[in-house]
Amino acid sequence: MNAPAHTVDTRVLIVGGGITGLTTALLLARAGVRPVLVERHPSTALQPQARAFNPRTMEIYRSLGLEQQIRERTSILAELPEMIGVDTLAGEERFRVDVLAQVRPPAALSPTDWAMIDQDELERIVRAAAENHGADVRFGTELIEVDSAADGVTAIVRDLGSDTEYRVHAEYLVASDGNRARIRTRLGIGADGPGELVHVANFLCDADLSAALRGRRFLLAYFDRPTTGTVLVPGREPGRWAFGVPFGPESGKSAEDFTEQRCIELARRAIGDPDLELTFVPAVPGTDRTVTTTRIGCWVARRYRAGRIFFVGDAAHVVPPTGSFGASTGIADAHNLAWKLAAVLDGRAGDPLLDTYEDERRPVALITLDQAMQRLQGRHHGSGDSAASIDDLTMIFGYRYGSGAVCAEGTASTEPVEDPRAPSGRPGLRAPHVRLRRGETALSTVDLFHDAFTLLTGPAGDDWAAAAEKVSATLGLDMRVLRIGADLEDVDDRFPATYGLADSGASLVRPDGFTAWRSATLPSQPEGELLRALTQVLGRTDA
Repeated sequence: MNAPAHTVDTRVLIVGGGITGLTTALLLARAGVRPVLVERHPSTALQPQARAFNPRTMEIYRSLGLEQQIRERTSILAELPEMIGVDTLAGEERFRVDVLAQVRPPAALSPTDWAMIDQDELERIVRAAAENHGADVRFGTELIEVDSAADGVTAIVRDLGSDTEYRVHAEYLVASDGNRARIRTRLGIGADGPGELVHVANFLCDADLSAALRGRRFLLAYFDRPTTGTVLVPGREPGRWAFGVPFGPESGKSAEDFTEQRCIELARRAIGDPDLELTFVPAVPGTDRTVTTTRIGCWVARRYRAGRIFFVGDAAHVVPPTGSFGASTGIADAHNLAWKLAAVLDGRAGDPLLDTYEDERRPVALITLDQAMQRLQGRHHGSGDSAASIDDLTMIFGYRYGSGAVCAEGTASTEPVEDPRAPSGRPGLRAPHVRLRRGETALSTVDLFHDAFTLLTGPAGDDWAAAAEKVSATLGLDMRVLRIGADLEDVDDRFPATYGLADSGASLVRPDGFTAWRSATLPSQPEGELLRALTQVLGRTDA
């Protein structure tokens, strides 16, 4: 091992350059924290991986100014919302369903919709945005070892191009190192859940399937041959296809069994064409490797924080692909953690705020695990038919946070979710969508919360504005005050009822768009009430 050549200092080190790590980097960079991200692979993903990102995820990217760019990359996929089930592609279809028909949000629920974009495309967009905002993104850089102390984290990394090792010293480390969770495993932190379910062999190829397709199009084909659960996904380029073939220990197969010749045989059986010609596309840039394997599992880490190290995305939780929850859950982790790290690093918040990351996101992951397993086992009906099942829109928009970063109300429900189609506006829930207008510009309440605490009031909110100015000065905190009905037009006159406020009330919304506190009416001492709320939410003891 070479001696480390030099030391790089950073506020936050992110390990892992998948969609969760890149989103964390972008969020931190926009908040004024320039992170260093290291990823051992030489580039972002080359294969599609996930290709359905839910509307809450798109609300996050909308707040980051990326929605239009993402939509521009989804035109082909947006026309293919259907999944088909077949024995072989040349045979008859057993079913054809529009996978989004039952899960699209009504206009009153969200200003946006699902995005059908391949994850590798999304990663490239987010990486470019993160770098444009100042994130130091280093692909082809492998973590060798890491040591955490009371005053920070020291990592040794290797630049794989030059084979040079150097140190990175950071105040915090965000582990986004995938479902193998090497950092969490090294720290001896286990996970709860059913565990490993199945492995999948993946390969990308170019092939002419026109005879078997017979003019049909689809988002995903689900096969019973060669193995039940085999899937075929069309690529962005005409004639390019991604195959996924499940295997498990009980079948006696291993990753080594999936040679190119074996994959050709499997593809021919799935398509129903024994003479099918195909050309493999490298799975890893700069190599001749064409077949990769992934694991589908179901578990949640027992801890999301170990001192100055935090676990996000697949390093914290892994769920089956049913419901398309996995990548979006990781992105929501990043959205929850990034503003808290930024607030602590610039002195606006105390360390207790960082504990609320686990307090809030781990329960959501446990619910998500349960719901994904229900869908996998066919026990979920998607409409709340049983007490244990939660419909998709509630899973996407209606989960509740309970932590010190939320000022719970005495009469608040303890249910982990709320139907977002009948919002209460209570603390701990996503601040509801209400249509607004500023001059000729249409916007949503969810567009208002991306970079600061926001206090929403009715049109006569002058007392709240005066209180907020004093509290902001006391805490050294940026906080905007917006009077709905005065500064912004309430297009449908929905704001008071949707947020549970009288005309004199106010709602405090966190930078991640979740309601932290509200006062249904104007109290006698609005400054004191607001100061107490923010002091609690920020984990401060000095105010």
